[in-house]
Amino acid sequence: MLNPKLLAFITLAIITNACDGDKKNLNDSFSIDTSNLKQVYTTNEGLDLSVKNLKNVTIDSIVYYINENRIGKSLDKLHYDFTNEKLGPKKVKAKIYTTDGDAEVETNLTIASSIEPKLLKYKIINTYPHDIHAYTQGFEFHNDILFEGTGNGAGSGTGVRDTSSIRKTDYKTGKILKKHILAQQYFGEGITILNNKLYQLTWQNNEGYVYDVETFEKLKTFKYFKDMQGWGLTNDGSKLYMSEGSEKIYVLDPETLKEVDYINVYTQHAKIEALNELEWIDGKIWANVYGRDAIAIINTKGEVESIINLSDLRSKVTQHPDIDVLNGIAYNPKTKTIFVTGKNWDKTFEIVIEE
Repeated sequence: MLNPKLLAFITLAIITNACDGDKKNLNDSFSIDTSNLKQVYTTNEGLDLSVKNLKNVTIDSIVYYINENRIGKSLDKLHYDFTNEKLGPKKVKAKIYTTDGDAEVETNLTIASSIEPKLLKYKIINTYPHDIHAYTQGFEFHNDILFEGTGNGAGSGTGVRDTSSIRKTDYKTGKILKKHILAQQYFGEGITILNNKLYQLTWQNNEGYVYDVETFEKLKTFKYFKDMQGWGLTNDGSKLYMSEGSEKIYVLDPETLKEVDYINVYTQHAKIEALNELEWIDGKIWANVYGRDAIAIINTKGEVESIINLSDLRSKVTQHPDIDVLNGIAYNPKTKTIFVTGKNWDKTFEIVIEE
């Protein structure tokens, strides 16, 4: 005699497989009409969504989603504007309800910037000394003092890797006024200062630190909210903004260090990856792009509004085997000027922007 439990299991498996088969058949009955859809849209556009009923199934209702967020319901076309959508890749899904069951069909698209970036010009108004051994990762002014975070970059021509640090400097002389050194296994990254606290990221250690900005006493060690790299860091006066080497900038609560939002950075045509050192200036995020001697100026939607090409600055610093890319943006509210430097550069340049 067949065991009752085994019989129940076999019956359940048959029913489940039958239901899965019916759902698969229903999915094959529909598709999102992509004949008038594009692969890339901008934030000032929208789209008209509809479903192709390939086998004339009786439909009760259709609900549409973008990245699992419901955007509307319609048996006919549904129009949806992208005005309030984040930039980046989107999964568009239609859930179709019929008398025979439910079906789901999907398509993909990307929302990019609606702004054509302007190329800005600049003028050097001063040149100051910079520690040639400083592998610059973070650069920021606080009370007219220039703070810098460094990584484990090689010393100039020595092949010996310096340790990571945070430091206060006299920007006019390049003199280091105070310095805190990290243990060799920690590779320091971006820094920012908020409410008299200095925040510092590490590259691959998945943790960061909070210090007293005056004494450099470590107040807190925090783990990143997910497994990720730490690159750039800045703040808008209330929230932190963190990059991790992709096109994404995370918005963090400065107390919990947890993600509260994010933005994806795009031009009209493509995402901008490798966002490195960050600086908040007049409501915009200024970002070094690793591997390019340029700065992208980004609004809070993630749209690149302007680009500054600083490639000629590298020729103005001492050339040596360990010189690396442009990295370091610091806005001085007192002078209303911008200071830029690079990894293992021996100069810092004070510049103003000329549109």
